[in-house]
Amino acid sequence: MNYLETEKVELKEKWNDQIAKEIEAFLNTEGGAIYLGVTDEGNVVGVDQLDIALRRISDVVSDQIEPSAIDCVQPEVIFDDGKVVIKINITKGFSSLYCIKKYGFSPSGCHLRVGTTCKSMTLSMIKERFEKGLAKRDLMVQMPSYYGDISFRILKMLLLERGCHLEEANYEKNLKLRTLNGEYNVLAELLSDTNSTSLIFAKFKGLTKASYSERTDYGNQCLALAYEKMKGRLELENICKTITSVRPRKDIYLYDADAVNEALINALIHNDYRIASPLVCFFDDRLEILSHGGLPAGLSKEEFFQGISRPRNTQLTEIFQRLGIAEHTGHGIPMILQKYGEGVFDIQPNHINVIIPFNKEVLANHGGISASISGSDGGMNRQENAILGAVETNPSLSAQELSCSLKIPFRSVQRYLANLKTKGILARIGSNKTGYWKVLI
Repeated sequence: MNYLETEKVELKEKWNDQIAKEIEAFLNTEGGAIYLGVTDEGNVVGVDQLDIALRRISDVVSDQIEPSAIDCVQPEVIFDDGKVVIKINITKGFSSLYCIKKYGFSPSGCHLRVGTTCKSMTLSMIKERFEKGLAKRDLMVQMPSYYGDISFRILKMLLLERGCHLEEANYEKNLKLRTLNGEYNVLAELLSDTNSTSLIFAKFKGLTKASYSERTDYGNQCLALAYEKMKGRLELENICKTITSVRPRKDIYLYDADAVNEALINALIHNDYRIASPLVCFFDDRLEILSHGGLPAGLSKEEFFQGISRPRNTQLTEIFQRLGIAEHTGHGIPMILQKYGEGVFDIQPNHINVIIPFNKEVLANHGGISASISGSDGGMNRQENAILGAVETNPSLSAQELSCSLKIPFRSVQRYLANLKTKGILARIGSNKTGYWKVLI
């Protein structure tokens, strides 16, 4: 094979620190290839330590280039004249601007491939690309999906329940579920009936991750449905202490359900799914909701805390708004701040972790998380408390009427009523048709 350096080909005799810059320059231009193990003159010398070289390439792509370019860089091992050569295939990046993370978006960190060399971008070029990226950065829509069977039965059903009627012929186009080339994109995969995206609820014994108690994956399905199931789990875990010495009864919950729900929604719609999926962790004293990718480009901490919204995944946010899950009012972060303050936000370059402390009074009343969630001590979740409050106001309410007024599925209402009766908190006096409910605490 004949090797010659061109605008799209770079030759490297051996590994050096300039390779990260070469990859980044190709990403910012039109893509290309780097041949490792070939001299500038085109002579094959080969790569001696293949495993080490491949690991270095992986480390460069994942750790030294920003934003993530994992989907755009693919090493390939080829054999030439009995020697091993690594061809690093680089496609043009999905983002409008890449940089060497160490130097950031500056002339030292941003480069273009010009002829057979790398040239630093000027500040004006960086600014132009950066602003273009803010306006057109929805990588979920641009990036193709490599998942197999994609279908949208669940998404269509959820949209219909919200009164959203989309023409079947233009369904995928209106929701931007395909790339410009007509392939299903990453957004389509996330919203497909089945997918490979996890949404883990992990419970730990104690205050660290040293000991697992439970791990449940609510993912691998339409993200909107996965959200509903995770939300339901968090509502189930939200035990309370009921003060019955005053009327009306006073309920104190383990955590503020609305604030936690806002944190969960933000984690789902602002997460960088190229890195990893969001994660919900339960400890003995707190709840953590982790999303990846840090703050969206161009958004400062001050703007974040002011409730200024700059979605990383614009179209996913719009679909969640259509489903009635998310709003575009910017009130979510201020709500969390009002309940818990800025201290609950751990904002890092590559992730945001929202750490919600548990109410100590509720913990003390229930003897700790492990005991309280089992329900063996009479603890109640949010839905059970809502049902209890409703029947206190109107003891003659039927299960069907409770389901309609509280917007809780009928079968769930039946289960919660049975739990309340088992715990000795609620009793049914008389028949199902003519009787009434009596609160026993």
